[in-house]
Amino acid sequence: MVGFNPECRACPRLAEFLDATKVQYPTYFCRPVAPFGDPSARLLIVGLAPGMHGANRTGRPFTGDHAGILLYETLHRFGFATGPVSVAADDGLRLIDCRITNAVKCLPPANKPETAEIVRCNAFLRSELQALAPGTAVLALGLIAHNAVLRALGLKAGTRSFFHAARHDLPGSLTLFDSYHCSRYNTQTRRLTPEAFAAVFVAIRAFLEVSPCPLSASSLPEN
Repeated sequence: MVGFNPECRACPRLAEFLDATKVQYPTYFCRPVAPFGDPSARLLIVGLAPGMHGANRTGRPFTGDHAGILLYETLHRFGFATGPVSVAADDGLRLIDCRITNAVKCLPPANKPETAEIVRCNAFLRSELQALAPGTAVLALGLIAHNAVLRALGLKAGTRSFFHAARHDLPGSLTLFDSYHCSRYNTQTRRLTPEAFAAVFVAIRAFLEVSPCPLSASSLPEN
C-alpha cells in the first residue's frame, strides 16, 4: 500500500506549477493536499483535485472556494459534519463518519489534470480504498473521480457507467454512488441543484443505516 506523501513531486508539470503558484501567492498551501476526516469513516467522498483558491490555498479539500459551499452545507444537513461551512484547515470543523479526498492530490493548471497524472496519483487512492471496511459508501464527484475509483480497484471504466445518482456495487463489498461535481459551473448552471445533490445523500444515508455506525459521534477521533 502507498500512503499519502505530503512531499510528493512525482508529476513534474504539477510540481512546477505548485512552485510557480507559491511564488505568486506566498501564503498559499501549494503542496499535495491530504485527505480530511475520520480515518474509519463509512463514507469516502472522492473529488477531482484541489482548487487554486480553495484547497490549494487552505490545505483542506473543498475548503475556501465555491466548490465547497454546497458540499459542506449538505454534509452538515445529513449529519456528516459538525458545521455547515469550511473556511480554513484550523477552523475546528470535524467530519463525522466521513472522509474527503481527491483523485489528484495536487493543483493542476486550469483545473485539468493530464491522464498520466491521474494514473500516477491513483496509487494513493488505491491505498485509501483498500483501507476501507466492507460496507463503506464511496461518493464520486464527477466522471474523473468515478473513473479514478474504478481504476484504483482494477476495474475498466466501461464496467460501471457514470450518471448522476447512480449506484454501483464494487469489489471489497464497497458501494459507489455518483454525483455531478459541486463546482461553481455545475451549481450556477443548475446542472446540479441542492435538491439533486441532497437526493444522493438521502440514498447514502439509507444505505449506511442498514447497519448501525460502530462509533458514536462523541467517540469519533479528531480530524
